[in-house]
Amino acid sequence: MTDPTPQPVGPQPAAPLTAAEDKQWASFAHFGGVLWILPSLIIFLVFKDRGERTRVESKEALNWQITWIAAWIASQILGGIFAVTPLFPLSFLFVFLIPFILYIANLVLSIIGGIRVNSGGSYRYPVALRLIK
Repeated sequence: MTDPTPQPVGPQPAAPLTAAEDKQWASFAHFGGVLWILPSLIIFLVFKDRGERTRVESKEALNWQITWIAAWIASQILGGIFAVTPLFPLSFLFVFLIPFILYIANLVLSIIGGIRVNSGGSYRYPVALRLIK
């Protein structure tokens, strides 16, 4: 005999996150910034439609990571330019010192964001381009 109820074809939408899971993934999006952009991007793409808090916080974390990486790339380009000019001593500043400061800022702000979200609040990075709406 055949089954009277047809089975749906194709991928099924994922179940919404519980409040605890929503808070957990939202905080992971910020904590993931320690490992650069990839964790925030994955969490945003996978969980943005499953939880409102995760969508907002992962988008904020992803915007910060994009801003941070853009600043890092710009410092490397400027360092490369200064390395082949008479302003060679400035290349140290742009190739080593500024990227180190940027990395420490990313580390600290990502941890602060994760802690704030994990404790029930929300976090907006002080300087971030809001590229993802």
